[in-house]
Amino acid sequence: MDSIIILGINVKEGFSESVKLQYLLTKYGGIIRTRLGLHEVAEDHAKPGGLIILELDGEAKEILNIENELFTLKGVEIQKMTFSK
Repeated sequence: MDSIIILGINVKEGFSESVKLQYLLTKYGGIIRTRLGLHEVAEDHAKPGGLIILELDGEAKEILNIENELFTLKGVEIQKMTFSK
């Protein structure tokens, strides 16, 4: 891979497709080099929603596939960053 791809997944409050999201992250686990989950914490519990940051390393076709599948989920916003190596 000639570039570093970072995907940001903003999981909105009220998101109801968490099982499908987890399935996609598992399905494409072979190209996920780093996975970081961030969430806001209330006094004694995590608030719904949050941010997932993925560093992807794989073939361009696989990266495009995970992006396209993530875009089908309702209740998430996807942003992509691409850096040259």
